[in-house]
Amino acid sequence: MCGIWALFGSDECLSVQCLSAMKIAHRGPDAFRFENVNGFTNCCFGFHRLAVVDQLYGMQPIRVKKFPYLWLCYNGEIYNFKQLQKQFGFDYQTLVDGEVILHLYNRGGIEQTASMLDGVFAFILLDTANRKVFLARDTYGVRPLFKVLTDDGFLGVCSEAKGLINLKHSTSLCSKVEPFLPGHYEVLDLKPSGKVASVELVKFHSCKDEPLHVACDTVEALPSGFDLETVKSNIRLLFENAVRKRLMAHRRIGCLLSGGLDSSLVAAVLLKLMKEININYPLQTFAIGMENSPDLLAARKVAAHIGSEHHEVILNTEEGIQAIEEVIFSLETYDITTIRASIGMYLVSKYIRKKTDSVVIFSGEGSDELTQGYIYFHKAPSPEEAAEESERLLKELYLFDVLRADRTTAAHGLELRVPFLDHRFTSYYLSLPAELRIPKNGIEKYLLRLSFEDSNLLPKEILWRPKEAFSDGIASVKKSWFSILQDYIDQQVDDLLLEKAAEKYPFNPPKTKESYYYRQIFEKHYSGRSSWLPHYWMPRWVKATDPSARTLKHYKSATQE
Repeated sequence: MCGIWALFGSDECLSVQCLSAMKIAHRGPDAFRFENVNGFTNCCFGFHRLAVVDQLYGMQPIRVKKFPYLWLCYNGEIYNFKQLQKQFGFDYQTLVDGEVILHLYNRGGIEQTASMLDGVFAFILLDTANRKVFLARDTYGVRPLFKVLTDDGFLGVCSEAKGLINLKHSTSLCSKVEPFLPGHYEVLDLKPSGKVASVELVKFHSCKDEPLHVACDTVEALPSGFDLETVKSNIRLLFENAVRKRLMAHRRIGCLLSGGLDSSLVAAVLLKLMKEININYPLQTFAIGMENSPDLLAARKVAAHIGSEHHEVILNTEEGIQAIEEVIFSLETYDITTIRASIGMYLVSKYIRKKTDSVVIFSGEGSDELTQGYIYFHKAPSPEEAAEESERLLKELYLFDVLRADRTTAAHGLELRVPFLDHRFTSYYLSLPAELRIPKNGIEKYLLRLSFEDSNLLPKEILWRPKEAFSDGIASVKKSWFSILQDYIDQQVDDLLLEKAAEKYPFNPPKTKESYYYRQIFEKHYSGRSSWLPHYWMPRWVKATDPSARTLKHYKSATQE
């Protein structure tokens, strides 16, 4: 995990523009480099490093003697760089996994490069010999990337939008900062003036398609067929492989543990594999919640079962409320459920950074979208519509859960790893018949739970624990976190302000005092950027006015029995 930043065709002094690069310093607390591009005095790269692999030669932009005309700035981890080296005979000059991007590009161009990378990534590749700039981002946008491109060809690229919004340019302040789409690459021509022109934006991978890099995966061809035993075995095999490949690190590994199914499965498989490869330190697991909250109690049970070194962070209401503004600044969004869930994750990340030496943090993001874990999936009109909704949620992850997970951990210099979003695991799961993937017997994620039922990885009551949203599970059942937030915010926002909300904020107008409060803070830091959030996250097929699972009928009846 790190922060990348680059400018092409800047009219302003680069030493002034460079101040914007410091806005993402939290993403790479170990080192910083600012480098001009030879022959293009108005083009430069900025890089903030979190050293996770190759601590000696890992600085960027990466340049190697074999390709002196290539410059690479990337944020991510490429898990198959050794397999690609073996398959194509690449001669690496560093231990940096990202070096493979240079070799793939030299061998087969940008399309093959982006398609063959098994991992999470956002990168800027400059080819001065052919005067091209390439941008690319992984399938689910696990690693963030933003860009701004003016009409006269000034390009700014950064891991977070906050590193671009204050850039200066002769024609105007850079207004159209936007997220770079996941699963895409862009080709731009580099003119002698250092300005650029976009040539094409190409989608190189969809979540349903089996990725090209399967050809050099460590797990070979899977048994075919959709009989239940085969499917369950394939799910276990691919998920374990997804965790195994993410063990690549020279820094200590830890795991977030809410006590729900997803994080518990990740922690259990992670600890099992760490033992198998003789990692000689205990796995640290981390839970956050109010005293005796459902998440804390469940996480404690899981940690005892798997034998991790467990840490509990007790959240107090005042601390949570005080963190709201810095959380919104980190997130760059005003989405209600994202902010609620981020407060706990932000504070537990802060604890990890201050109190432990764990840096590479595993988490369970992506499972709810992939395996139909949200409570509202019980109301899906048909298995086919549930499958379509699952794909929609996966495509929008970069706006919601993946955004939350990246920003809250990166704010404290941690690197997040999310095995549920492994390309091969997700494409296999999405290839299964729609009927197999829906909730069954009143239980969401039924197939995933069933696949691990005989593994003894988790206590039965955890494996079959009903869905609990992170922002709800960290509080007590009697009073959820969102209602605590609403009680506080009710005192902060006047009724009259809410009545006139649609006039003040015509795009995505706030409909509650809570959403108004968040929007005010967002506009304070990112005025006029409301289009970064195309719509609020809300459940489907139910008449919901609030995104919390606890307001849904299914949840209420389960807790009232």
